[in-house]
Amino acid sequence: MADNKRRQNRTEDQKVIYRVSAVSIAANLFLTVFKFAAGIIGHSAAMISDAVHSSSDVAGTVLVIIGAHLSAKAPDKEHPYGHERIECVISVILANILFFVGAVIGYHGLMRILHPETISVPSVLPLITAAVSIGVKEGMYWYTILAARKINSVSLKAEAWHHRSDALSSVGSFVGIAGARMGYPILDPAASTLIGIMIIKVAIDIFRETMAKMLDTTCDDSVVEELRREILTVDRVQHIDTLRTRQFGSKMYVDVEITMDGSLTLNEAHKTAEQVHHLLENSNPQIKHCMVHVNPDTETIH
Repeated sequence: MADNKRRQNRTEDQKVIYRVSAVSIAANLFLTVFKFAAGIIGHSAAMISDAVHSSSDVAGTVLVIIGAHLSAKAPDKEHPYGHERIECVISVILANILFFVGAVIGYHGLMRILHPETISVPSVLPLITAAVSIGVKEGMYWYTILAARKINSVSLKAEAWHHRSDALSSVGSFVGIAGARMGYPILDPAASTLIGIMIIKVAIDIFRETMAKMLDTTCDDSVVEELRREILTVDRVQHIDTLRTRQFGSKMYVDVEITMDGSLTLNEAHKTAEQVHHLLENSNPQIKHCMVHVNPDTETIH
């Protein structure tokens, strides 16, 4: 029954990821074409850099879809614990793509600053495009991050921050283009360089968070305390000896040792341990597996 519920949850999570990803691809394709055209026609290096960033969003979203499909596969002989960590692998790939894109954008912006004779004053079209991009990408960030929190998806969360970084890069584009049109043309490539640096920072943040999940980091204290409260509500549980948690991609493992009356029969102790197991897994969908060990209270044994 618990396995069926987990499979159902995985299916629902997949549907959420596919839906959000489809919207993301459509929005990013529109913005990529719009920005490239505006940057070329309007002579703006910052807007062209912004367009490259949006095109990397499309690649990132495709990776998220692939990760969702592979991580939802059922456990098999070679992978008895499932495939959830594939989401972390996808997030690492996405972070590397972002880092590479940021480095290229930053390099080209810096080269234009060092060679000011190559700078052209942008027209008003890139300025309008930057304003449109800010609104669309910030909206996509909130749409994606709310879905990521709902299903606790690390790859979808990485994609949300990809949207936010694009919105911030468009803010930089807007300021740089506006400054260039006001008589400071060097601000356009300066904005392009700043965009590159911002993208690199986002890539590093995503990489660090994903590594924490891949290295079996313990869950937040608030999560552990909630699990502790739930366990102690079960009848016959005297106290908790140990409670360990670890992240496993977007899921978590729980190992708990409880003390019970030493005079209870094996069947009674087993039944209580099962109650703890089912309570935790049914009330916390993010738990992939819970192991319960029973220690006898030797003072109650006669």
